[in-house]
Amino acid sequence: MDDRPDIFDRARRARQRDRMLPRFAGHDFLYRAMLDELLDRLRDVQRPLPEALVIGCPDGSARAALEAMGKRVACADPGFLAARATDGVQVDEDALPFADESFDLIIACGTLDSVNDLPGALILMRRVLRPDGLMLAAFSGGGSLPRLKAALLAAEGDRPGQHVHPQVDVRSAGDLLSRAGFAMPVADGETLTIRYGDIARLMHDLRGMGAGNVLATRPPALSRRTIMRAAEHFADAADADGRTAEHMAVIYLSGWKPDASQAKPARRGSATVSLAAALKGKS
Repeated sequence: MDDRPDIFDRARRARQRDRMLPRFAGHDFLYRAMLDELLDRLRDVQRPLPEALVIGCPDGSARAALEAMGKRVACADPGFLAARATDGVQVDEDALPFADESFDLIIACGTLDSVNDLPGALILMRRVLRPDGLMLAAFSGGGSLPRLKAALLAAEGDRPGQHVHPQVDVRSAGDLLSRAGFAMPVADGETLTIRYGDIARLMHDLRGMGAGNVLATRPPALSRRTIMRAAEHFADAADADGRTAEHMAVIYLSGWKPDASQAKPARRGSATVSLAAALKGKS
């Protein structure tokens, strides 16, 4: 970690992860979609990758899926209770406590959008991978929650507060992956659409999945009047059936720890390495 002030409050982030646990199963659709996609991509990999680390363990589903593939799994989570529930360790991703070259595979699901030092976290993940090890990650990125942002902006008028986290886009995430030293880096994304009857249900889902505001510098709490105005603006964007379509932009990353056995892609920007080839990691 560097000496720059934290963007996110680490203690509040950990508490939020712990508070979501009792109700997470009712709000896990985004985590489930990201994890399912990461596991599908892992199934395309031809190497065994026996020792795995999962970062982001709000339940035991990732561990169970990887163990079913014959892997030995360690779990880590920003929340203390979440980590303890999976016999894991509490971590900040930009201060991983693991020794270099400890794992063949890292899956980071749903947490990297609120890391203070994302470049540093990616560098540390590369360091704890063994040569020719694979990192797969998924997190919410730029373009997420446009309806909620617009409703809050309209409701607060001339002095809006920052209620939604700053977000990384796909291109920036890919650049960070390359700068962190990963071989055959791939960044891509998808947009998930969820339809809501009102803004209260959307906010309830965000709290239930641990996606509330954990910025180190938080704006004043929203007044009841502001929330009511935001609800009206959100409803104004509804379709004919009375539901408003909200969007979550998910970024997916993959990269390999460099190894002499790997195929060497052409110069950066030539786009000659396909996603399938990158995931397989072999020519």
